[in-house]
Amino acid sequence: MLRNIKKHHWTLIILGVILVIAIIFILPISIPLVVAFITALILNPLVRLFQKRIRLSRKASVTIIFLLFLLIAGVAGTFIVTKAVTQVVNFAEDVPSHFNKLNEIYKDWETDLEQYTDDLPSEFVNQVSDSIEQNLVNLSTTAKEKITLDRIAQIVAQVPQYLISLLVYLIALFLFMLELPILKAKTYNLMTKETAEKVSFMNKRLASVILGFFKAQFLVSLLILVGSLIGLFLIVPEVAIVMSLIIWIVDIIPIIGSIIVLGPWALIMLLAGDVSTGIQLSILAIILLAIRRIVEPKVMGRHIGLSPLATLIAMFIGLKLLGILGFILGPLLVIAFNSAKEAGIIKWNIKV
Repeated sequence: MLRNIKKHHWTLIILGVILVIAIIFILPISIPLVVAFITALILNPLVRLFQKRIRLSRKASVTIIFLLFLLIAGVAGTFIVTKAVTQVVNFAEDVPSHFNKLNEIYKDWETDLEQYTDDLPSEFVNQVSDSIEQNLVNLSTTAKEKITLDRIAQIVAQVPQYLISLLVYLIALFLFMLELPILKAKTYNLMTKETAEKVSFMNKRLASVILGFFKAQFLVSLLILVGSLIGLFLIVPEVAIVMSLIIWIVDIIPIIGSIIVLGPWALIMLLAGDVSTGIQLSILAIILLAIRRIVEPKVMGRHIGLSPLATLIAMFIGLKLLGILGFILGPLLVIAFNSAKEAGIIKWNIKV
C-alpha cells in the first residue's frame, strides 16, 4: 500500500506533519510573530494604496501606515487602560463600603422576609439565615483580602514582562510590512510555475477572507454599539455615550465582548445597593451577548465564504485549541483548506 503513494503525496504528508508539529510546539511561543505577520497582511492593502495613489516608495508607505497604526492603537489602548485602572482602583478603595451597604440591604431584606416565614419551622429559617450571613461574611473577607491596592500594584508590576513581547511584535510588524513583497517572491521562486499560480490564487482568496473577517467583526460591533447605546440611554443616560463607545471598542476584540464591561459594572451597582440598575445592566449584557452569538456566525459566514455552522464549529474548535488566536485562525484554516482544494493544491475527492 505504501508503494502506491506517489512522491507528491509523500511531500504533502510530510508538510502536513511539519505543520501540525509547528502548530502544537512552535506556535504557542511565537504568538507575537504570528500576530505581527497577520497584522502586516491586513495593513498591506493600505500600503499598496499609498504606493499607487500617492506614488510613494514602499519604505515611505510602510513608515506612514506603521506610524498611523501606532498612533491609533496607542490612543485607544491608553484610553482603555486608563479607564480600566481608574475604575478598578476606585472599586478596590470602596470595597469595604460596598459590603457594608450589602449587609444593610440584607438586614432590610431579612426584616421584610420575616412576615412571610411565620408558617415555616424556626430551625429551618434560622439555618437559612445563618447560612446567608456566613456566605456574606466569607465573600466580604475574601474580597477584602483579594481586591486590595497592593494586589492591584502587584498585577501592574507584571506589565513590564509583556513589554518585551510588545516590542518584538512592533519590530516584527514593521519588518514584515517592509519585506512582504520579497518574502512573496522568494516563496514563489521555490515553486514551479503551475504551483505558484495555484498558491497565488489561494493567497488572493485568503486576503479576501481576512478582509471579510474584520469587516464582519466591525459590522457586528456596530450592532452592539447601537444596542448598548439604546439600552444605556434607558438605564444610565448621563454616561450612555461614553460607556457605549468603550463597550464598542472592547467588543471589536474577538471573544472578550461587551460582557467584560457590563458584567463588572452590574456587579458594582448590585454591591453598591442600586439593585435596579445592576439588574438592568445584567439584562443588557445578556441581550448583547445573545445578539453577538446569533448574528456573528451568520455575518462571518457571509463575508468569509463559510456556512454559519462551519464558521461556528471552526471558531469553537480554534478557541478550545489555541485560545483567542484560534478563534481567528480556525475559520482561516478552513478557508485555506477550501482554497487549496479550489486551486488544485489539495485533491480531496472521497466517496463512500
